[in-house]
Amino acid sequence: MRREGDFISINEWLLPLSWIYGFMVRFRNQLFDLGILKSRAYKIPVISVGNITVGGAGKTPHVEHLVRLMQDKIQVAVLSRGYKRKTKGYVLANADTSVTDIGDEPFQMMRKFPKAYVAVDKKRRNGIDRLTTDEATNNVDVILLDDAFQHRYVKPGINILLIDYHRLIIYDRMLPAGRLREPSKGKQRADMVIITKCPKDLKPMEYRVLTRALGLFPYQDLFFTTLEYGSLTPLFPNEATAIKTAETNQKTESPSLSMIPAETSVLLLTGIASPQQMIDDLTPYCKAIAPLTFRDHHYFRPKDIGRINAAFEQLPEPRMIITTEKDAARLYQVEGLSEEVRKNIYALPIKIKFMLEQEENFNNKILSYVQKNSRNSILVKTKDDIKPKDSSHSGERPRRISFRDN
Repeated sequence: MRREGDFISINEWLLPLSWIYGFMVRFRNQLFDLGILKSRAYKIPVISVGNITVGGAGKTPHVEHLVRLMQDKIQVAVLSRGYKRKTKGYVLANADTSVTDIGDEPFQMMRKFPKAYVAVDKKRRNGIDRLTTDEATNNVDVILLDDAFQHRYVKPGINILLIDYHRLIIYDRMLPAGRLREPSKGKQRADMVIITKCPKDLKPMEYRVLTRALGLFPYQDLFFTTLEYGSLTPLFPNEATAIKTAETNQKTESPSLSMIPAETSVLLLTGIASPQQMIDDLTPYCKAIAPLTFRDHHYFRPKDIGRINAAFEQLPEPRMIITTEKDAARLYQVEGLSEEVRKNIYALPIKIKFMLEQEENFNNKILSYVQKNSRNSILVKTKDDIKPKDSSHSGERPRRISFRDN
């Protein structure tokens, strides 16, 4: 079992460049702190989910948790930068939107949550303005900002900072020697800090050590989450070969990891920032894993498709391909995958699970903030709602209450 800090690798020879980059970032942050550069707050609930480390902290499954929490109660919108998309400016996803229009992670969320608005805009202020004023989306109740911790031109009502358990910011260094986007001191802007990807067997002493090591302020809430995998989903359901599972000895097209026959060889196809955790997690479930890794958010080209086909053909049977939902978003529309690959490629859904029975507390804090700050949400409940009908205050709107004082 890999422990905290074990994915960190510092390029010592790049430290002089890190000092220069760190000076520039500190200077920019100071301009915001002094009010020279302006942060804008909004009357609509805005929740930011981001990190200090480049890539791999689990932003998407945490944003998805927030969508699931609220989508049946209010109108949710997700606003992302749309990293590596082929379009410019503001784009609102619809049924005809492709992965190249909005990027892989927004495309993934659009497919999973059809009731939510999904939009992309590098300029988050403009994106929020469009979501709240355009006729198609002006009924939005809450906006989730994906990967916006460093986008300080927007002042969210709740700022959620994610820290990878395997890459704790207290051990890392600034880019390019390490993978910090800004100094770890930036964590003080967070209202909530979540240590992500924790081992399921984390000991009570380790929780206390981590809590002490981060040195958070009293106004900051600390949570711990781990990853949970769902049932494998075929990328091409109409072509998929049903797997004969080890548990039931029957065929199924959506097996869980525990149902994969032990003699299966797996080609693990990933284009994510940190694939090592998946390799570690999948190893106990199969005979062998052959990792085929690409850069984060990599768009697959014809030569890459050829590599995938060839790598799969080299595996002994029984065999299958497992990929992430984010990679699946970029594989749906590619051409050239062999017939055997299309029959045997599955996406592995990832969800988060709160540890220490913290989920109810986290959910209540989110819902309470949205309730107190909503413009027109059915979540808005005041004491006036239970007063007699002839009360002179029956039509009053609740006062907007900020989640924090600063």
